[in-house]
Amino acid sequence: MSDVRRRVPRTDVVLADPLLVEPIQRLGRARVKAAVLATQQHVRDGRLDPADAASATLAALPVGACSLSEVLNASGVILHTNLGRAPLSTAAREAIALAAGTTDVELDLASGKRGRRGRGALAALAAKVPDAGSVLVVNNGAAALVLVATALAAGREIVVARGELVEIGDGFRLPDLLVSTGARLREVGTTNRVTLADYEAAVGPRTGFVLKVHPSNFVVTGFTASVPVSDLAQLPAPVVVDIGSGLLAPHFLLPAEPDAASALRNGAALVTASGDKLLGGPQAGLLLGTADVVTALRRHPLARALRVDKLTLAALEATLAGPQPPTAAALAAEPSALRARAERIVLSLAEAGIAATAVDSDAVVGGGGAPGVVLPSAAVALPAAYAERLRQARPAVLGRVERDRCLLDLRALPPADDERLLAAVLAAGA
Repeated sequence: MSDVRRRVPRTDVVLADPLLVEPIQRLGRARVKAAVLATQQHVRDGRLDPADAASATLAALPVGACSLSEVLNASGVILHTNLGRAPLSTAAREAIALAAGTTDVELDLASGKRGRRGRGALAALAAKVPDAGSVLVVNNGAAALVLVATALAAGREIVVARGELVEIGDGFRLPDLLVSTGARLREVGTTNRVTLADYEAAVGPRTGFVLKVHPSNFVVTGFTASVPVSDLAQLPAPVVVDIGSGLLAPHFLLPAEPDAASALRNGAALVTASGDKLLGGPQAGLLLGTADVVTALRRHPLARALRVDKLTLAALEATLAGPQPPTAAALAAEPSALRARAERIVLSLAEAGIAATAVDSDAVVGGGGAPGVVLPSAAVALPAAYAERLRQARPAVLGRVERDRCLLDLRALPPADDERLLAAVLAAGA
């Protein structure tokens, strides 16, 4: 036993190895030291030659200090919730890098005095939706609704259609969120039908606001009825519309998806939405509405607890004012172009001896947006066994399995990543 212990290299000696100089700078000494200690144990157990301690430590270290792994989205779901929804544009990523340092987030450089926090992002959002008298940003869509319910309806009633009390992912239920603020729900209509008369009978002195929710992750068809915003706006109570997916203006590919501009023009006092869905930006809760309502929300004490950080403000502004984000590009992709990309990848795989085919595919928006809308796409089809192998690749590749085939759908994957996808498949097939 003493001979084995004498063979274990000293911790400081391994840490001083040239192989570990760069990892220590990148990951920190503590993290590399922990890996060295694990390597030393392998030497004690006789599973590793002492001469290989530094190289084994290097191989065990992660690529970065963050535990997240990069994933190429070949699932055919543009806004994949498990992948963080909208991927940010290059401009937004550069803005985050800038904001990560010391910036004038709350400083007026001209006067040297305190400046308005998030003024650039708020101005960019207001410019995108001129129908809004004022705008506000909080940390996500749920936070937006919490702020509205607390500020406008705590101790009062929220009138909402029974069929719009939705549940979204991970068991999150909208009615539970609203009730937690101290508001009471006044449900109207039935699961499938609600009329203006139902709302008229419910609205009264105790009404804080009327809430209209877009059921963004499911579709109810058949014998149904709902009330448009323009009719609800005639009621003697403010109308709040949760459009969910963050579409700021009408989109020709998504005619049934509600948008902020239309809701405001039709009389909504306030619109809430998410920033990391169809807008293509970072996680954020967007509030757009009349100046008096938004001012009341901004001045509420809860607004401070729900405010976004400087990284989100920077990314949101770059998304709104900068070039087209990846989400918009994915929506606009032509099926013929997607098919051509798939065929090029298949040809390259065939040259390497890997059998694959280019096939037509159906993609979706995902992320609680445009339920039921199918987007024609194209995919590379491989044997189903490739799905697991590709998830273990670096970068990981997420496809989907259909009819015993692994489909790598290209609609959500930027063309610039085709070579990386090809390399991952080649490695998985080796």
